[in-house]
Amino acid sequence: MKIKVNNKEVETAASSIAALVDELALPAQGVAVAVDNRMVPRAGWADFALAEGMSLVIIKAACGG
Repeated sequence: MKIKVNNKEVETAASSIAALVDELALPAQGVAVAVDNRMVPRAGWADFALAEGMSLVIIKAACGG
């Protein structure tokens, strides 16, 4: 299915946010995800079903200034 991740179209087989995070090899900590402008708590990532056309924003924490 095609979704948008940080405004880039991505083809994915992931069915949940947790599966997408694994597929993108994101770190286990310091990551936040919003779907269609709504933050999704990490505890809900495994149960949040992705659908064609959804828009995700993934934010990774960074150290420094």
